[in-house]
This record gives sequence, C-alpha cells and structure tokens, in this order.
Amino acid sequence: MKPVLFVLGICLSNPFFVVAQQRVVAECAVHFKITVEELKADKDVLNAIQTSSKTVYIKGNDCRVDLLSPSLNQSIIYEKLNGSAVVLREFGNNKFMTKLSPEKWTEANKQYDEMTISLMNETKIILGYDCKKAIISLKDGTVYTLFYATSIIPSVKEFEFPFRDVPGFVLEYQIKESVETIVNYKAVKIFLSPVQASKFDIPTSGYRILN
Repeated sequence: MKPVLFVLGICLSNPFFVVAQQRVVAECAVHFKITVEELKADKDVLNAIQTSSKTVYIKGNDCRVDLLSPSLNQSIIYEKLNGSAVVLREFGNNKFMTKLSPEKWTEANKQYDEMTISLMNETKIILGYDCKKAIISLKDGTVYTLFYATSIIPSVKEFEFPFRDVPGFVLEYQIKESVETIVNYKAVKIFLSPVQASKFDIPTSGYRILN
C-alpha cells in the first residue's frame, strides 16, 4: 500500500495535477468581433466601433494585440519574459511608438490593482469550447463579464492585463464602464497554428518615439 499512498500524495499535493488535461496554447491567432451598447453615443461613433476588430497573436512568451478601427490602428507587443511592452499607433499617415519598461508597463496598468475575480458556474460554448463565466471588478467601478475556455490556456495570459489570473483562455468578454456604456468582444475565429515571428518585430524606422 505504501507505493499507492505515495503516488496519491503526489497527486494531491501537486497543484498542476488538477489541470493536467488543460492544454497550454503557445501558438495561436484569435479574432474578436467588437460591438457596443451606448445609449447616448453619436451614430458615427457607434458605426466606427462596430467596424473595428481586435486580433490577438501569441507565440511562446510573446504576445501582440492589434486593434483596428477606421480612425486608429493600435498594436501592443508584449514580452512576457522581461515584462516590457511596445505600443504602436497609427493616425492616418502619422505613426507613433511608445516603449514601456516593466515598471512603466505596471504603472500603465495600475487601474487593475486590487481587482477581484469571481468564478461562476454559468457555462456556454464558444467556437466549440466549453466556457465558464467569471466576473472581474475594478476599484473604479468598471466590471468585466467574461467567458473562458477551461480546456485551453494561453502561454501569455496578459494579452489583456486583467485576464492574467483567469484560469483559462478568455474567448468572450464585456466591459461595462458605466450604466450607458458596454463594449462586447467575442472571439469569432481561432487558429491554433504557428504565428510568424516577424509579427513581434519592433519597427526600427518610420515611427516617432513618444515617452
């Protein structure tokens, strides 16, 4: 009986045993559709948001998030190993780059300090994945309502900073900043295939550096 008890003890004491069937996704591209519920927004603003899109690229310890809209294109390239990030913005022909050290990246996301996460029992299926509901509450009153796939988890969960403690891959989320403003993001395509390394290259010219 001792060998059996020894193996059982390892299983119970190892936190990774519980999620042994959860697959770590280290290569993928996820496309999100964006919709908005804004009672008082201008129709042109609503149309601009409705035609915007968000794509998340993950490769090993690197992550890139592209937000494309009629008036602004923004990319955030994040390196998990050192915690630094680069933000690229394009307004028409104007291009700007901001480099964030680990300290500046943390400072830029300080609104997520002291946030709380509540894991719920509600479920739904998104792109064939069983997902569970979670609610993230920020101290400024902003609320994230999300659904995450339980069978997969990204190698870089910080593709959306408040998702870093979510125990799965977030495929749908809603941001409610006020009673009148709700923005929805829902994954409509997911590609679990290799991502070109060039996606994470930092431009060396053509951008104005902003501090």
